Amino acid sequence: MSWLAKTILLAVGALSVALGVLGMFLPLLPTTPLLLLAAFCFARSSERAHRWLLHNRWFGEYLRNYHERRGITLRHKVVTLSTLWVTIGLSTLFLVPLWWVKLLLLAIAAGVTVYLLRLNTLRPEEASRREE
Repeated sequence: MSWLAKTILLAVGALSVALGVLGMFLPLLPTTPLLLLAAFCFARSSERAHRWLLHNRWFGEYLRNYHERRGITLRHKVVTLSTLWVTIGLSTLFLVPLWWVKLLLLAIAAGVTVYLLRLNTLRPEEASRREE
């Protein structure tokens, strides 16, 4: 792969991490897809950045478990769904004036809820266990 392609992938990965972190606090930015995009970009551009992302203190374990298709912990589900519904609820009540946008936000939140509830729920000891 050329240095230009690696540089572009590294930049897209860094931007995805920044937006993913913002998505933890803003209701319309999807954190998980952005962090997964960053992992994809880093895996193809920088082993060091990829390793940093997968071993990051805040979302490394979450990404590793998700990537390995093992699932997410009950704590992650509860925090994610609580944050989702509080931010979407506040947005629809106080920020969004159009009824159809409110419905769209609620439909997106419902879809994300169904998706998260269908993921495997890991016990804490399973989440921290690494496959050799």
